[in-house]
Amino acid sequence: MKLFATTIAMAKNTKSVVLVSALIGAMSAASVAHADLKLNGSGASFPAPIYNKWFKDYSKITDGVRIDYQSKGSGAGIRDFINETVDFAASDAAMKDKEIAQVKRGAILLPMTAGEVVLSYNLDGVEELKLPRDVYPAIFMGEITQWNDPKIVAANPGVKLPDSKITVVVRSDSSGTSYVYTNHLSAISPEFKAAVGAAKSPNWPTTGTLVKAPKNDGVTATIKQTPGSIGYIEYGFAKLTKMPTAILQNQKGKFIAAGGETGAAALATTTFPDANLPGSDVPDLRAWATDPAGDNAYPIASFTWLLVYKDQDDAKAEAMKNLIEYMVTTGQESAESMGYIPLPANVVEKVRNASKMIK
Repeated sequence: MKLFATTIAMAKNTKSVVLVSALIGAMSAASVAHADLKLNGSGASFPAPIYNKWFKDYSKITDGVRIDYQSKGSGAGIRDFINETVDFAASDAAMKDKEIAQVKRGAILLPMTAGEVVLSYNLDGVEELKLPRDVYPAIFMGEITQWNDPKIVAANPGVKLPDSKITVVVRSDSSGTSYVYTNHLSAISPEFKAAVGAAKSPNWPTTGTLVKAPKNDGVTATIKQTPGSIGYIEYGFAKLTKMPTAILQNQKGKFIAAGGETGAAALATTTFPDANLPGSDVPDLRAWATDPAGDNAYPIASFTWLLVYKDQDDAKAEAMKNLIEYMVTTGQESAESMGYIPLPANVVEKVRNASKMIK
């Protein structure tokens, strides 16, 4: 307003319509520039449904800020983050020390939500499927290849299992979901750890029938279209698409279904390192629940991380901090209904403290 008043005064003194038009045009351009502040992100498909909701809702209530997110897999998100082609990224596999060292502007890794990896299947007439602790690693190693295998039959009395081959569906892209799942399998099966190990792009055994598909939604669609198939996806995708999920045996020997309470129980015993990220003063908020020990804990749960730069220009730094505050407060209210695990209060506090280092 002060600039506008000055402009009018100048117009009266100089009677210069051209000058007035030029200054008002400059004011309008500045206003548009502010209104068009964009934060571009990419990465994990695991949290994509809830991230897209949060970003859309936040943009609606925040004048001058727009957030775009491309769900392309954790590996691609990390590459974009290192190459500085985005303002932020997301990964279910966090980042390794050597990857963090490549981020010239400094990396801050923030656990923003958490979820469970489930085994979804396509078996006509099978409404409930229990998979023992030694069975589902063997399925993904190609050692158990038939649905009526004696070990599966023994765990599911009264269930009519078909005499047909198991089609295993896995991710074709570099994936944090793959990392979370193979990290868990490596923790509970020495044979799997030796043969495959934990990786974003695992080298799956060639035995058995194996199909690959991109991202969580691609795996979900492939399972739905392939009778006799089983694959790993994020619980939120299974809930959204009403896909059946297997009941898995946990460390205590109990068969546990995925859900808000059982997922929270899985994360309850997860501890964060009392240290900073390597070569940095930023707290290390990488923590894993590879094989939770709680009685009622679902066996495969994980945080998923937002990757942000420590050094940013002032406008984007302020916008990013405000967005993070929204995500750990209002955003968490929609987590459970969408198949995610709300962050515990102590984790919210850790995220808030770490986000203050964005400058």
